[in-house]
Amino acid sequence: MKIYTKTGDAGSTSLCGGTRVPKNHPRVQAYGDVDELISYLGLLRCDIPEDEAVLRRIQECLMLGSAHLSSDGRRQLKNFDPSEIEFLEGEIDRMTAQMPPQTAFVLPAGPRAASLCHVARTVCRRSERASIAIEDKGEEILLTIRYLNRLSDYLFTLARYQCHKMNISEDFWLP
Repeated sequence: MKIYTKTGDAGSTSLCGGTRVPKNHPRVQAYGDVDELISYLGLLRCDIPEDEAVLRRIQECLMLGSAHLSSDGRRQLKNFDPSEIEFLEGEIDRMTAQMPPQTAFVLPAGPRAASLCHVARTVCRRSERASIAIEDKGEEILLTIRYLNRLSDYLFTLARYQCHKMNISEDFWLP
């Protein structure tokens, strides 16, 4: 099977279910941003091997969320499990309990893994904004939006945790 189909050469693509839409459609923008986020998490899996299983689990949740974002409703998809949001909250709480409290805004800096977390966090926020722009949001998209919101908190905390565990001072911005 060839990777190219040529069906998108005029600027349209198919949603999950078959409906053709322009490539700048809100659903395409949203799942494209999530796809970028999944790729950044792949980089984090390389740089934070001790959290590889958690990061892979997050990628799987994002793939499911992306499928819902890309769906035109014609195809039955697996439901998004709300307990995955609680899982992220537990991971945030676990890491936060081991660090000193945050006292100021953080400027992204070293180590590399922390900076990658911040890049992923900003892509996550963009993914969330793009998902909110979808007009016909069903329960699965609303759960995906909640997950993205919590995931950005997780990625921020993971960035701080990388500094903490490597005993590198965070770079605080003080106005």
